[in-house]
Amino acid sequence: MKIGRILLDGEAFEVSVVCNGYQILGTGERAGTVVSDQDAVLLPPVAPGKILGVGWNFREHMKEMEVRRAGGEAVVPAPVQTAEEVPPPILFFKPPSSLIGHRDAIVYPKDATRVEYEGELAVAIARDTRRVTPEEAKHAVLGWTCANDVTERDLQAQDKQWWRAKGMETFAVAGPFLETEAPGPDAWIRTRVNGVTRQQGQVRDMFRDAYEIISLVSQSMTLQRGDLIMLGTPPGVGELKPGDEVEVEIEGVGYLSNPVVAEAE
Repeated sequence: MKIGRILLDGEAFEVSVVCNGYQILGTGERAGTVVSDQDAVLLPPVAPGKILGVGWNFREHMKEMEVRRAGGEAVVPAPVQTAEEVPPPILFFKPPSSLIGHRDAIVYPKDATRVEYEGELAVAIARDTRRVTPEEAKHAVLGWTCANDVTERDLQAQDKQWWRAKGMETFAVAGPFLETEAPGPDAWIRTRVNGVTRQQGQVRDMFRDAYEIISLVSQSMTLQRGDLIMLGTPPGVGELKPGDEVEVEIEGVGYLSNPVVAEAE
């Protein structure tokens, strides 16, 4: 089942996706009404109070960043590890003000020097969740969506915290819908830029699955309905430029597409 959010007559509604549009959920006067996609504006699938990201959740991504660093690029160094070690996760925030949805424009800031895509699987939280085990975390999931953790790479290397690099306007991309059924471990996560595949990896390649990460975060804070966690990116990250079109496709979850535009003077 796919669920999402739309803007209709100036009001936001949670909806399920049906063959002829969107059916409004809930108990209000318009509950059960079917709205065509031409009559509504598609919103990001959740309205999160918090957006979290996870760094270093794919080994091959860590390796590629170390290669780039060895080549002289200013990138954040990956943790030193052996082939058997699982690195500690890096958790960071992206503000809700950075969130956009399917087909919304990613704005390349006028003071940015290197903006990069990071296609990811994301999980949305269904209810207040605090100090749960990974097994209990399975009952805290509202759904799954495609995401793009857009990053200003030079600022990320420069700053000790990543709030600027990860939190600029339009740098948290999610959508178009939530899929309530979890993707299988063999599901592919792929990112394309201008139709060319740049990233790919499978859900099984993650060091930690979504339930482990939900459990980890819940030890420190209460996750609430609509909160969104981006679960890390596979190898192949690279640069975006104004005029590009970036797509994230996850088998069994959906397809997310966004143009890149220059910030207006």
